[in-house]
Amino acid sequence: MAGILAWFWNERFWLPHNVTWADLKNTDEATFPQAEDLYLACPLAFCIFMIRLVFERFIARPCAMGLKIQTNGPQKAQPNAILEKVFTAITKHPDEKRLEGLSKQLDWDVRTIQRWFRQRRNQEKPSTLARFCESMWRFTFYLYIFTYGVRFLKKTTWLWNTKECWYNYPYQPLTVDIHYYYILELSFYLSLFFSQFTDIRRKDFLIMFLHHVATISLITFSYVNNMARVGALVMCLHDAADVLIEAAKMANYAKCQILCNLLFAMFAIIFISSRLAVYPVWILNTTLFESWEIVGPYPSWWVFNLLLISLQLLHSFWSYLIMKTACRAISKGKVGKWNPLHVSKDDRSDIESSSDEEETPPANQKQHSSSGTANGTNKNHGTNGYLTGATYPDEH
Repeated sequence: MAGILAWFWNERFWLPHNVTWADLKNTDEATFPQAEDLYLACPLAFCIFMIRLVFERFIARPCAMGLKIQTNGPQKAQPNAILEKVFTAITKHPDEKRLEGLSKQLDWDVRTIQRWFRQRRNQEKPSTLARFCESMWRFTFYLYIFTYGVRFLKKTTWLWNTKECWYNYPYQPLTVDIHYYYILELSFYLSLFFSQFTDIRRKDFLIMFLHHVATISLITFSYVNNMARVGALVMCLHDAADVLIEAAKMANYAKCQILCNLLFAMFAIIFISSRLAVYPVWILNTTLFESWEIVGPYPSWWVFNLLLISLQLLHSFWSYLIMKTACRAISKGKVGKWNPLHVSKDDRSDIESSSDEEETPPANQKQHSSSGTANGTNKNHGTNGYLTGATYPDEH
């Protein structure tokens, strides 16, 4: 184990040439980031998760009730042991052949069986109330941490001159503000990393999983090798747009469409401008070029920049989805009425649709679906203020 730890914490990987861990030990004159500081994030992540449960129960839920957001979930399917066994043990989307077999076995028509499976699938989706509470929690945290970041960063020199991130590196003392900022951000993303397995399941689960891994890795890397200054800039930049998307989702659930449209438009502008313009010009420029000039590259420098570039790829992917959402809405000729969080049908799946939406059946069921319009199988109608007739543009 000692050999493994010595290999992992190899100074020639983590630190610039001629710098050792002994040089970065805490003294009476200065405090530097220590890897063991990050151990605090694990119990804090659990505490944040518990605070979230209390917040959602005693703050977010009463707010949702005050906004008259529905508390009941989607309509429950009629109890049926045979269909339940097929649903849980075989498939949630039976094909045409299985539908016909079930129809003969139960003496039900195919449309009724299709409707049962659709209602049963919807039973597993969270209610609009649960979605609102989750968004309100994230909105509250992002607003707090973004406000805190802006307040302390505006007093620093490296906010205005990014070269200050590298002067005298890595012998830059750790301030209380940066330490608190880092530990709180890392704790929050650790709580998101583990809670995503129990939270509302989204279609971009894998993308968000990779995003959390990259974020946690970046926070850890930048803290351990004392790139905390540029790390703080990265975190603050990302929190700005996250505040607006959670606010837009809350307005969506509360059926405040004008406010939702306005917030989404603000989110799209800030997200695309900050992630596709400010991030590469301001952040990647200083980590790739200014640091190369002032400090020079070393192994963990390459890893850190590789993580930052992978984050930029995720930014480009999400920006494409956001622009596709807006273009699709505009092309429908309903600019004055469109709701981006509905028309996209979860293009960026953090952008929510209703919990009791109509699902698009598999291709081999379309002939049954089309014949079921009279029974509401394929009818466009509103549920809790949401458009439910749109089809999924893709599954990602």
